[in-house]
Amino acid sequence: MLDFGLATEAEIRTQLCQRLRNARLYQGFSQATLAEMAGVSTSTVKFIESQEQCTLENFVRVVSALGLVGEMQDLFVTKPKSIAMLEQAQRSLIKRAPRQKRTLVST
Repeated sequence: MLDFGLATEAEIRTQLCQRLRNARLYQGFSQATLAEMAGVSTSTVKFIESQEQCTLENFVRVVSALGLVGEMQDLFVTKPKSIAMLEQAQRSLIKRAPRQKRTLVST
């Protein structure tokens, strides 16, 4: 399996496109069927599988149609490397309660 940390952008793109193609074939879908399920054109599926450029929206549509959205769950999740980093991340998530509106009371 390709180590994305050591791979070039082209190698990563090739690997991801190949994985999508393999997932489609494993599930027994034709490119046309997958395109219909994803709400994209057949040529879009062909472009994705042949490592051409595609929009993130179309990529996600195809991934979703293949039932693989859960596989992206941990993509780009920040992983703390120390307890201090974990504590800092926790502090940055704390949000204030919404401000309450002040009303003027007339007498």
